[in-house]
Amino acid sequence: MQKLSTLIIARDEEHDLPECLESVKWADEMIVVDNGSMDKTTSIAEKNGAKVFKYDREASQGYFSEIRNFAALKARGDWLLYIDADERVTKGLSDEISEIVRGDGGHSRAAYAIPRKNILLGREMKHGGWWPDYVLRLIKKEALLGWEGKLHEQPKIRGEVGKLTNPLTHITHKNLTEMVDKTNKWSEIEATLLFESGHPKMNILRFISAGFREFWQRGIREKGFLDGTVGWIEIMYQVYSKLITYTKLWELQLKK
Repeated sequence: MQKLSTLIIARDEEHDLPECLESVKWADEMIVVDNGSMDKTTSIAEKNGAKVFKYDREASQGYFSEIRNFAALKARGDWLLYIDADERVTKGLSDEISEIVRGDGGHSRAAYAIPRKNILLGREMKHGGWWPDYVLRLIKKEALLGWEGKLHEQPKIRGEVGKLTNPLTHITHKNLTEMVDKTNKWSEIEATLLFESGHPKMNILRFISAGFREFWQRGIREKGFLDGTVGWIEIMYQVYSKLITYTKLWELQLKK
């Protein structure tokens, strides 16, 4: 019978990790890769029965693709389920995954994308590009060729990819302070990647165009406004986040 390993990358996740681990205790193996935590992340993981491995975040240069590859090497299961500390596996999803792993349903896919239910500022988002938000997280270990990418990393798979029906719950953007802190962190990486790719020099028209495109995509085309007040906050935030990234790109271009 095939077995499942759940892989969680965590850094200072003492608040989210307990519920995350509770949602995957049905798995054959739980692995937590600690990426330089200064809180109780490690002790909480061990207390809940997870195997803990330390990973020097400086070695990965902050790129999660390298850490996800490291986690895969530590897993003993035939299947790998990647989840983040702020995500929860629902009962329906656990049943669906178990059927695939145990081989009861005659499934032959090498990996599966899972729909993700995003909870932003306490509200389930159904528009603005937030649903179904498929993420490729259930992978047969022998089919994983490796994770790639410096930002928004993706796994390279050998074989056919399917889709699951039941969602993974993602509790993100809990408050505005957290949202702004996240933007400040990831915009540095994104701006650097744009700079290294030779992005055209930023000017007023490009700033206006970038902001308008984000507003049109999130707010109008994907109908983010239908999510009410939180939907409008998210639209404005995504525009802000995009402009911060391009402003940091502009700074890099000035130093060139």
